[in-house]
Amino acid sequence: MSNETPARNIPLTRPLMGESEAEAARRPIISGWVTQGPEVAAFEQEFAAYAGAEHACAVSSCTTALHLALLAVGVQPGDEVITVSHSYIATANSIRYCGAEPVFVDITADTGNINPTLIEAAVSPRTQAVLTVHQMGMPCDMAAILDVTQRHNLPVIEDAACAIGSTIHWQGEWQTIGRPLGDIACFSFHPRKVISTGDGGMLTTNNAQYDAQFRLLRQHGMSVSDRVRHGTQQVVFEEHAVLGYNYRMTDIQAAVGREQLKRLPDIVATRRRLTARYQELLADVPGLFLPLDPEWARTNWQSFWVRLPEWSDQRAVMQAMLDRGIATRRGIMNAHREQPYQRAGGYNLPISEYAQDRHIILPLYPQMSVEEQDYVCEALRVACRA
Repeated sequence: MSNETPARNIPLTRPLMGESEAEAARRPIISGWVTQGPEVAAFEQEFAAYAGAEHACAVSSCTTALHLALLAVGVQPGDEVITVSHSYIATANSIRYCGAEPVFVDITADTGNINPTLIEAAVSPRTQAVLTVHQMGMPCDMAAILDVTQRHNLPVIEDAACAIGSTIHWQGEWQTIGRPLGDIACFSFHPRKVISTGDGGMLTTNNAQYDAQFRLLRQHGMSVSDRVRHGTQQVVFEEHAVLGYNYRMTDIQAAVGREQLKRLPDIVATRRRLTARYQELLADVPGLFLPLDPEWARTNWQSFWVRLPEWSDQRAVMQAMLDRGIATRRGIMNAHREQPYQRAGGYNLPISEYAQDRHIILPLYPQMSVEEQDYVCEALRVACRA
């Protein structure tokens, strides 16, 4: 490791926020209604309209969204949910929160997403749902997935944490991820995502009963909503007939989210332009594999990953980049390698493990300059040669 001070400081990502978000956050602060309220309701309406979904429900994170989605489709203790290990651990954790067990299947090497041909063999009498992940914003092969799940009458939840702004070609038209092709889609607004509210999540669905359950459970199972209680001219006593959770989004977050949603088309366009430039600049690096959109999808490029040459050491490449002031991350984690999910005999997930061990994620954010991108590409070229 070099003792020299890095010449640059290029982060992995950087949220694109400005005065419009600051002014938006001021609205609920000045109004005095800072928790879940009118800004959340407006954000939900605007998000549903953007996604083309009938319902959108804001929550505190994508993890809590996944938990509520699984509960809504009936996942209970003792059930199984088919999903991937190749995802942030929150995907698997949300299944465990229901008392159920994740059944991990492998991914495809070109997309990093669930391999639809492996789903059917994983179905058992205990299978209650399939939880797909649009990893790093790249849409799953939903046609192939639904071909299996519909035969087995299994609900499908889309972990779309990274996929806001991605589109999929469906029945002859381009459709935004979020108008669920399955039953429910779940989004994240963490700072590493394409748009951010600091933290937060959203569920979209076309099922009114699911949406009603989300709204009940996100607020402690309270029978009277916040807006009804504050707006009524009659005394109302609420009840709590079911076990609920404190999964609310604040109005401060929602106000910021409304401004971020306005920026989304430009953010995605910029990410796609920067990705195309990465693909051009790195195309001639020997042994380096670059991701591409399948013909039926357009990725938002929430992250840009590369598969390193076989002769390169992942940690050494990442350290060489860091020594030059460039942040990177290793390939997407595998939950089955973490202690809570380890088991006797292990798992047969070779492509998932290979992706974690051989991929790295490069810096990508809308404010990235041409000079910064050139610097990253040259540093990676040198590190791969070494």
